[in-house]
This record gives sequence, structure tokens and C-alpha cells, in this order.
Amino acid sequence: MKKLLSKIGHGFQCIPSLLKKIHIPTPKFIIQLRSSKRYQRMIEILNKYALLFHIPLALGFCFLLEWLSRHSFIEACGFVRHHTIPYLYNSYIIFCVFTIVFLIRRRTFMRMMVTFFFLVFGIINCIVLLNRVSPFGFTDITMIGDLLTMQNTSYFTKEQATVCVIAIAIYLALMVVLFIKGKKQTPRLKFIPRLLLIVAAWASMPLTTYGLQEAGLMASYFGNLSQGYLDYGYVYGFATSMLDLGMNQPRGYSEETIQKIVKDTDMGETALTTDQPVNVVVILLESMFDVSEADFIETSEDPIPYLHYLEENFSYGHLTVPVVGAGTCNTEFEVLTGMSCQFFGPGEYPQKTILKDTDCESTADVFHNAGYGTHVVHNNGGNFYSRKNAFSMMGFDTFTSKEMLDITEYTPLGTWPTDDILIDSTADAMNTTEGADFIYTITVEGHGDYPTEVVEENPAIQVTCKGKDEAKTNQWTYYINRIYNVDDFVKQYMQMFEDRGEPTLVIMFGDHLPTMGLTADEVAQKDLYQTKYWTWNNFGMEKVDQDLTSYQLVSTYMNRLGIHGGSIVNYNQSKTSAGISPKSHDYMDGLEMLQYDILYGDRYLYGGGDLYPATDIEMGTKDIELERIYNFNGKLYLYGENFTKWSKVYVNGEKVSTSYESGQCLTIDETLVEDGDSIVVNQVGSSSTVFRSSNEVVYYSPDYIPDATADASEPTEETEEEEEQE
Repeated sequence: MKKLLSKIGHGFQCIPSLLKKIHIPTPKFIIQLRSSKRYQRMIEILNKYALLFHIPLALGFCFLLEWLSRHSFIEACGFVRHHTIPYLYNSYIIFCVFTIVFLIRRRTFMRMMVTFFFLVFGIINCIVLLNRVSPFGFTDITMIGDLLTMQNTSYFTKEQATVCVIAIAIYLALMVVLFIKGKKQTPRLKFIPRLLLIVAAWASMPLTTYGLQEAGLMASYFGNLSQGYLDYGYVYGFATSMLDLGMNQPRGYSEETIQKIVKDTDMGETALTTDQPVNVVVILLESMFDVSEADFIETSEDPIPYLHYLEENFSYGHLTVPVVGAGTCNTEFEVLTGMSCQFFGPGEYPQKTILKDTDCESTADVFHNAGYGTHVVHNNGGNFYSRKNAFSMMGFDTFTSKEMLDITEYTPLGTWPTDDILIDSTADAMNTTEGADFIYTITVEGHGDYPTEVVEENPAIQVTCKGKDEAKTNQWTYYINRIYNVDDFVKQYMQMFEDRGEPTLVIMFGDHLPTMGLTADEVAQKDLYQTKYWTWNNFGMEKVDQDLTSYQLVSTYMNRLGIHGGSIVNYNQSKTSAGISPKSHDYMDGLEMLQYDILYGDRYLYGGGDLYPATDIEMGTKDIELERIYNFNGKLYLYGENFTKWSKVYVNGEKVSTSYESGQCLTIDETLVEDGDSIVVNQVGSSSTVFRSSNEVVYYSPDYIPDATADASEPTEETEEEEEQE
């Protein structure tokens, strides 16, 4: 091991000398520039007062980042004028980061590295804000794996991926040139004083931050992430999203405090208010927005007539959600757990952080304890937003993701499946249990991005957008025609439940409003964080309209059914029934205490144990069946049942190139298989995750002849007995 480390160290030491040997000709004009006395004098001054020159550099860079963030030079000027302290503090952060250039003699090289770091994140944020309302945060970096699963979509095309790779390659090449040709600076101070200066600068940042927060000049939490970035600057906002993950321990947290909250909000045992258990179906309607609440939009007819029918005949209301334009899984987290994302870091996705390794009490757990089967149905990837893991942590029994669905119909752009496939898959999930079911359904048909060009020449709904340009009108036209189809899907979905004849309650909600530059003053509620929810039932539940938050939604209707249990569900039911505002300290302080105890604390709620462990969630509800294999014209045709586009053939445990022909047929090249090989069909998600497997079939070609010699040389038990008898 020592020899290996020695060789590795020697290899790194050789890199600078090897780079020096690379001959890169210097352009003539650069040689002339460097030889001029004026240039040399300017460089001398810049080097002598480099630390001071970093001040205007940081101020200018901060302004540039705000310009990119706001897509407006004027608004960036407004930030400097109206939010001067945040502007200066953001500049100070940049200044402190730039001090690391004094660690090495190749200052220009290091300065370019730091500049590249800030510039790349600034450009990413600029682009992100063109497609959604929420700015780019640290948690988005954890979504890179999910982004890669969306290649060749409107979010991340192959062309964009190619451009990114080329741009990075060019930058790396330029940095190599700069490292080789860049001039080394002679430091005025020795290394130790320079290091102490840098350490002091970096150490001052948290102290300064705390002081400004205590003085009320900077905020430690953004109730509205996008507004927080606008008020306090992009650099500070991103840094907060990176350093402020998870939850801080609430003041007064103790076992006695937790037990008192539980006692005060106990709702007793479940006592159904209906004659028999009721199926409960919760549907996330992706980006659903009632456009009749936007005055600038005019449509040729009502795009969501069935949802408006539900408003007139069943309970509904507005729903306060934690995100706008993106971040579906945060609304999902609140709806399924009854917890609030307000207590996490800015822009944090709990399903990508704490739920990675920690199980979590949820409404699914409460339904499960009440004897319900618990299922998720979704026509997108099982690993997206780490959902397979998250739903396991939340206690669901099964999860039917797109990998289990034979999807053939897509939106006009071809980027997202239509939602009608969820109807039969929901029925399949319900058919796996004999009792009542809790179903969580996630749609995608209303998902962005929305094209600025015309896609459908004769759309069903004609749209006029007052005060908007043609590109925006095209976007709204495409979006409105998608939700028109979703409205029809909802109608068919309800008909399926009606036809089953089982008592069923359906709760539908919009996870967030769409983007396309929508502003608060353009919507009826004057709040971009308000969507709508609708309900349907077939057993005569009384119509009660009320506005709720996403963490109140499911527990409120569970209460109306008489279903209680779980500390969070009981807490939300108790506070909501008492008419306490979900935004008040009386409500939020106790919720924060319980939430911290479950996710980060000592779990005093459970006596230090784990009452709601993660489940061994099953992907899909139908077996993948491999029935027979035919060899024809150089291909093997594998026939069976429940194949999808995500079915992959594995030969002796190794994945081989597979062609999807239909839900009953896959093909592979016959050269990939030999006689006696084991063949299995796996349903494969992103990162080559195997979600479900078929039965194993051992393949033999039609002209296969067993090795008679081998059989004769190794007698069976029967032949041995015959020989003994003889």
C-alpha cells in the first residue's frame, strides 16, 4: 500500500513538469502586449493592490448575478437601491470567496476558477428562472440524476447535453493553457500570514450573517423562496439553501413537551362515520390551475367543465401549497405526511434529504393501521424525486410507476404520457386487496415545459391572452388544452369508481401553479401559492367548502370519515377542528415540535422506538410473465404478459439490448444467447434499478441436441438401481 501511495504521489508531482513540456505557441499580439511598459506598470499596480481591487470586482460580480437572476438591468439597479444592505453583504460573500486566490502564486488561474464557479451558477439560475418561478438552490444539485433521466425532453434535450459537454471541454482546455502560460505572482506576504488572512475572512462570514439576522437586516428563513432570493440576493439565498438543510431543534424540546402536545391533541380511536370503510383516493393534478381566476385569459369554452361541476356539487376550496412552478414533491410531502416544508432549509426537498435514510409517519401508515391497503400509481419514473425510497419510508404497500405501465399515448410534444392509463392501473391496485384502499395517484399530463411556438393547428380550446405576446399566448394555449384533457381524464376516473360500486372518497389537488410569467396580481387570490382542491364521493358526504393548507388536506377528510391515529394526523385534525389558523404560532409551534421529534429528535412520541417502519414496497401489482421464446430470422421473440417499454432482457444476469414490440412481445438478437442460458425479463428504472422480475426461462434452440456422451458417463440413480438388480 505504501508503494502504491508513493507512486500515486510521484505521479501528481510529475503533472506540473509534464504540462510545462507541452508546447503551446503564444500569439504575437500577446507577446507585444506583455512587453509594453504601460502593461507591465498596470499589472504591477494590480498585483500590489490586488486585495483592494477585489472590492469593486465583488461589487460588479454581485450586480451581474442579480442582473442574470432578474433578467433585467433595471431591476438589478433596483435591488442595489432598495436592498442596499443585502447587496453589500452578497458582495462581501463574493469578496471573501475571492480571497482564496492568494493561497497560490498562480492568482490569475485561481481567480478564473472562482469566476467560473460564480458565473456558471448565475447562468444556471438565469436559465432555471426562465422555466419556473423557484430559483436554483443547492437541493437542485441533488436532482442532477433525475435531470439525466429526462434527456431528450423539453427540459433536457440531447442537443443541450452536447452543448454543455462542449462548453465544459472548452473551458477545461482554456484553463490548462492558462495554467501553463499564466504568470506566477510574487506574494508580498509569506504563506502563513496569507493563510490567516483568508481564514479570518471566511470565519467572519457566519458571524456577520448572524449579526445581520439578529438585527433583522437579513432573513434566516424564506416563507416564499423566490421572494427571498429577490429581497436578499442570489448568493445569500443559494448559500442558505446549501448550509441550512434539515431542521433546528425547537426551543423547549423535551419529552414532557412532546407528551403534552400528544395528550392535548388526542382524537381517540378510529370510529367510522360511515356504514363501512370508504376507499380514499388522493390525486395530484400536475400544475392544475383554474384559469378562470386569471382575468387576462379568455377561452372559447370552459377548459375544466367537470372540475367546475365538482365545485358546485361536492366539497372544495383553495389550497395553500409550499411551491410555485416546480417542486412537486414538496407539496406531495406535505399532503402525505401532514408536515410542513417551512421548517426545512430554503428550497430543500425532504424526499431527497432526510427521507433518504429515515422512515416517516404518514397518512398511509394511519390508513394501514385502519386495515386499508395502501398504493401509489404514477405514470412517471419510480426513482424520480427518489419516490420509490420515499414511499417506502412513508409506509406504502405498492407503487405502480411508469416502468410497470404499457404506455403508448403521449402529449402532442411527446414529452409526457397522457393520464388515462392511470385509470386501469388504479383499478388493478385496488383489485389486489379485499378491503378498503388508500390510493395516491400522481398525474403528469399538465407538466411543463410549454412551447412558445404553435404545436396544434386546431386545438380544442382557443385562447386569447390580453397584454401577452404571441409566444406567451402559445404557451397558455398548449397548457390549457392539456388541462382540458386532464379534466376529461378526471371525469372518466370518477366513472370508474362509480362503476365499481364501492363507497369512495376522491380528493384532487393542484400541486402548484404553472409558470409562464404568472404574477400574483394576475390571479384572483393575489397569491401564487394558492391552488385549488376538489372532491367527489358516492355515499352522500355533506358538502363543506373550506380553504386549507396542503398539510391539513388529507387529515381533515380523514376526520370527517372518523379515521384517527398517528401524532401528526391527530394534531392537524385537532387544530383544524378547533378553527386555529394553520399559519398561527399556536398551530405551527406544536407541529414543528412533533415534526422534529419524528425526523431528527429522540422520538419521544414512540418511546424512543419506531412505530412506523419503512415497508418493503412492491413495485407494480401484476406479475411479469415470460411464457415462450421463438427463434426467427436472426432474432429471438420473447412472448409473455405485462411487458412495457422499460422491460429489459437479462441473459445469465447481464442486461442485453432489447427491443419493445408490444405489451406481449420483446425481441433480442439471437447471437446474444446460447443453449442453456438463463433468460429473465426485468422492469428497469433509472440508474439500472430493477423494479420487478419475470420468471426464469432456460433457452434451448430448436435444433439443440443434448450431449449424449455426458449423460452416459454420469449414471443416474435409476440406472444404478437397475445395475444392482441385474
